[in-house]
Amino acid sequence: MRLSVHTFVSLDGVMQGPGGVQEDPSHGFVRGGWLVPHSGEGQLEPVAGWFGRADAILLGRTTFQMMRQYWSTVTDPDNVVATALNHVQKYVVSNTLTDDEAAWGTTTVLRGDDVVGQVRRLKEQPGGELQVHGSWQLVRTLHDAGLVDVYRIIQFPVVVGDGKRLFADGAAPASYRVAESQVMSGGSGAVALTLHQTTFAAAEAGEFVVRDGRESIR
Repeated sequence: MRLSVHTFVSLDGVMQGPGGVQEDPSHGFVRGGWLVPHSGEGQLEPVAGWFGRADAILLGRTTFQMMRQYWSTVTDPDNVVATALNHVQKYVVSNTLTDDEAAWGTTTVLRGDDVVGQVRRLKEQPGGELQVHGSWQLVRTLHDAGLVDVYRIIQFPVVVGDGKRLFADGAAPASYRVAESQVMSGGSGAVALTLHQTTFAAAEAGEFVVRDGRESIR
């Protein structure tokens, strides 16, 4: 399976608590809900498509608990997101969740210190996509291990100022190609991007120079 990461980010890369003030107030974050004013008609259109591709879903504990509380109550059969989250195989990374706390459809708890090894083994199983949604700390671990094949991001034209960032200082260098891009309808300027990893190494570098009075690259 390919491992794909899905998240909403601000212009300054914040992914924390986009949907509500109390969604994730950890580390004293008080700017939750920053996405909501920009979530009018058409702004979240790609999300149903994201979940429609999921063969399995992998979540960190905090995101799992937040999603379980909300999405387990959505019973509309036409809601693609709820259908996927309530019925697709889920994995949650946690050493503290009890089996009762993890009871949500078909859910397996990944315990222990070797998260990277366990996820590698999941990727070796047959299937299309193993999807991560939100799950800031887990995403960073998987990114730094070179396990993320695809990022699907919707970036909103707002600067949050602080909070958990998708690529905080020290993230492992990697390069991507833009496989898909779309400016969302509705006039807010949100941009949906699909990024496929090309290399997991320091990005190539060059410089602009002037030769014989002309600008060139070397």
